[in-house]
Amino acid sequence: MKLTENFTLKELTKSDTAIRKGISNEPNTDEIEKLKLLCETILQPVRDKFGPVTVTSGYRSPELCQAIGSSVNSQHTKAEAVDFEVEGVDNADVAYWIKDNIPNWDQMILEFYTPGQPNSGWIHCSITSKLERKQFLSAYKEDGKTKYKPILGDIRCG
Repeated sequence: MKLTENFTLKELTKSDTAIRKGISNEPNTDEIEKLKLLCETILQPVRDKFGPVTVTSGYRSPELCQAIGSSVNSQHTKAEAVDFEVEGVDNADVAYWIKDNIPNWDQMILEFYTPGQPNSGWIHCSITSKLERKQFLSAYKEDGKTKYKPILGDIRCG
């Protein structure tokens, strides 16, 4: 099922872990509509600007989130978040473009991005039907735990 010109439902629900562990990762009708909105709002504009987008994680059922050690309260379980990269384009450049050019996003996280290493990490971006928080964050590991801090200024400058 096509969600937009360049994105399919299969692409937004694919999970090797779900396949390997026999976990259902099928969104309901409302969640499919949210995934369509996520593609229309975030992914398709990024694709139109930068070229092919690799989705690394879209919708995740609560059971799948538990299996991978993520929160069952993640926006991924609500079909409101996607993790992705654009091959050959610095993840920070894509994130800043979204921040500056797409008005309707809730949270954007440069996950494990290292300035000067354009292919490091990935982008997590979410939408919501509630008031958007406009959180622009960096995720990093400290003492084996994932932590988040606001991005102030331009992270690409180091």
